[in-house]
Amino acid sequence: MARISAVLGLSAADRGQLVEWESAHGTPQQVALRCRLALAAAAGRSDLEIATCHGVNRHTAALWRGRVRSAGIGTVWEIEPGRGRKPKYDLEKRDAMIAATLQTRSKGMTQWSCRSMAKAQGVSKNTVNRLWQLHNLKPHLSRTFKLSRDPKFVEKLTDVVGLYLNPPQRAVVLCVDEKSQIQALGRTQPGLPLKKGRCGTMTHDYKRNGTTTLFAALNLLDGKVIGQCSSRHRHQEFLKFLRRLDREFPGDQELHLVVDNYGTHKTPEVQTWLKRHRRFVPHFIPTSSSWLNLVERWFGELTQKAVRCGAFASVPDLVQAIQAFLAAWNENPRPFVWTAKLEDILQKIEHARTKLELVHPGSTQPRRRQKQEE
Repeated sequence: MARISAVLGLSAADRGQLVEWESAHGTPQQVALRCRLALAAAAGRSDLEIATCHGVNRHTAALWRGRVRSAGIGTVWEIEPGRGRKPKYDLEKRDAMIAATLQTRSKGMTQWSCRSMAKAQGVSKNTVNRLWQLHNLKPHLSRTFKLSRDPKFVEKLTDVVGLYLNPPQRAVVLCVDEKSQIQALGRTQPGLPLKKGRCGTMTHDYKRNGTTTLFAALNLLDGKVIGQCSSRHRHQEFLKFLRRLDREFPGDQELHLVVDNYGTHKTPEVQTWLKRHRRFVPHFIPTSSSWLNLVERWFGELTQKAVRCGAFASVPDLVQAIQAFLAAWNENPRPFVWTAKLEDILQKIEHARTKLELVHPGSTQPRRRQKQEE
């Protein structure tokens, strides 16, 4: 008679957890296989069907059906020691290397390398490399950040995020900023073009041929960008750009401007002009929070696709390239959609602030006097 497989009953939560483990990128393959066997057993399939479908022995399918049924889904993570070579270094030695990586620095250097750590610990560089990969440690990499010390941070953040997620009806939201000191860099020799099996080339040295400043306004609704290049970035040039925005959007429609705290945006002349043009409503982002202005994301597109790999013999050549990129972008604009909620942003920033305070107490406190603030 055919053997009848015992029924494996799993709750919805256990099924969901097994599916998550099975599809996770970092799950070992043997654990993922056990998850698939358990899920198939919970679906009512027999051991023979499971073994045929997943390419294992029938006894293996029966084994994990019984283990999950008696010990729970956590048993799929139990990895028994094999018959291979045993670890050369005990847990205490491995923990010491991890602690040295996290809490110390190599002599005269800012971070450890595999070879310097191996020499200091008396092990091979491959041992250090495997240990760092196991714990996802990358001492050679770092990321930039800065927490705002603006005393009105929450107030300004709430205002701008609310403007993104729930813009006013019958109003236009423009993210305005200037990208200053865009350099017209010319190469000292012609480069080689792109070809099969070889990327394009350019000389490592360059010649500075001047700079320009781009004033830009990103329309939150449709993604179109209004840009204007200027040789300087004073309040006179900013006022000139505001007048252009006034012409680009005629009528009495409200224009909500998301701007940073640069001094050019808050001069008495600019304040006087804004008072005469009441439909312009400025929204200032917190200090050190340029990530909150969506036009900065568009500046990244401009730099990557039109400026960084270009060679410009003069400032007019650079301006022409910027204008060509603007025209091409506005032919098929792509709006940047803001999805981050206020609560998630505040939670993430508070977590980072707490971690930083543990290492450097008082480093994130607001300054007594914040320059160029309202």
